[in-house]
Amino acid sequence: MDETYNDSAFSERRALRPYSIIVVGAGIGGLAIGLSMRKTGHDVRILEKRHEITEVGAGIQIPPNASRILRRFGVLDEVMKHATVLERNSLRVRRWKDDEELGSVPLVPDIEDNFGAPLAVIHRADLQRVLLNAAIECGCKILEDHEVVDIDRKFLPVKKLITLNRRLLVRSRGAKTWMSADVILAADGMNSIVRRRMAIASGYDDQLMPAGELAYRFLLPREAIKHDEAAMALLSKNHGMRYMGPGGHIMAYPLRNNTLYNVVLIRQAESKQMQKTTWTTRARKEDIMKQYRGWCPIIHTLISHVPSSGALETPMNNMPPLPTWVKGCIALAGDACHYMLPYVAQGAANALEDAGTLAMAFTCTDRIELALDLYQFIRKHRSEWIQASATSNGHILHLPDGEEQRRRDDSIRAAHTGSGTNPDKWNDKKTREFMWHVDVMAETINEFESLAREASLNKKR
Repeated sequence: MDETYNDSAFSERRALRPYSIIVVGAGIGGLAIGLSMRKTGHDVRILEKRHEITEVGAGIQIPPNASRILRRFGVLDEVMKHATVLERNSLRVRRWKDDEELGSVPLVPDIEDNFGAPLAVIHRADLQRVLLNAAIECGCKILEDHEVVDIDRKFLPVKKLITLNRRLLVRSRGAKTWMSADVILAADGMNSIVRRRMAIASGYDDQLMPAGELAYRFLLPREAIKHDEAAMALLSKNHGMRYMGPGGHIMAYPLRNNTLYNVVLIRQAESKQMQKTTWTTRARKEDIMKQYRGWCPIIHTLISHVPSSGALETPMNNMPPLPTWVKGCIALAGDACHYMLPYVAQGAANALEDAGTLAMAFTCTDRIELALDLYQFIRKHRSEWIQASATSNGHILHLPDGEEQRRRDDSIRAAHTGSGTNPDKWNDKKTREFMWHVDVMAETINEFESLAREASLNKKR
């Protein structure tokens, strides 16, 4: 990174020309985009289809490539008030059946020393709330109960083209109306209506592919487990626990000042579940316990505290790389264009990278088309590489017991003592360098001229 650009220099940059911008979706990606674009001088409206932006989800990681950007947005201090920083050597990697520890990962202060920004875990709703408050405070207009149902399209039969105009058909309180802006940035999730319309206009097939795996997520409040010594021992320490077993793995860590214990269990889906690509409701405790029969006692202990309402069950999906993220003055961001399996903890971080890149691009040029092409050029290959890493890491984490699993475990043990590469990509030094050390905001500014030329040439190919 060019030394002339410190964090304050990023936060002081302003758009060369202010535009009216509509952001579709008020999740972490949408709010971050709205915040970053407003802070650099644009007029921003954020459309959210829900009637109210309420607390949803569970724990997520904030790796250094995300916390670095949050610092530049001016919200990291507030985020860290609600986050948990895991202690030194506190990501424990363990075997599914006998609880054998294969190694522990140094996190504090090694991560910040090496990458210039901290790593933490946080409840997704806490991060979303901080971004929402910051977006409102800096002047973003948040429009709830505004669902985008279509994009204005113009058909050109002679050239067999479909163009997308800068108008969105929005349904609010039962009525439909057209809304327009200079730029539309769609962060409306893996089931993005904007992506579907873009696919039709560009003539490609848009399909999520079931990954054949699903996740159970639940939070255990201190009050619910206070009489369970084993569960309380986990909650009281700032440790992350990763258990690897045949066909699945488990990730768990404390949240909210050790008042909640976040548990995510991922396993292979049964045949009837493999075809699902949307969020379902709840899985019963008894069914989850049956799936993890044979796992070590502490896993059974955690599952025994699943609330009576059950655990949220989420089918995993693969999103094939898209031909383009940009169509005219409309661009996709976040899960709408690079939905990721959670096996390298980069989904939210990459949405934040989208926000930082978009904001900086418009401080380098006042040409909308060039700014969006530059954004895509910087972000698309990188996010697709991380997508692929997450997919391949799922295979590594879920190996059945046998020779390949034993080689994996031996390699993990060796890597944790400083010898060789780690097959678990989240813990592998080279992969971490790529995910956490790359600074897309600095790259956008420092290499604007050369990247803009490359982006233009790439578009013509």
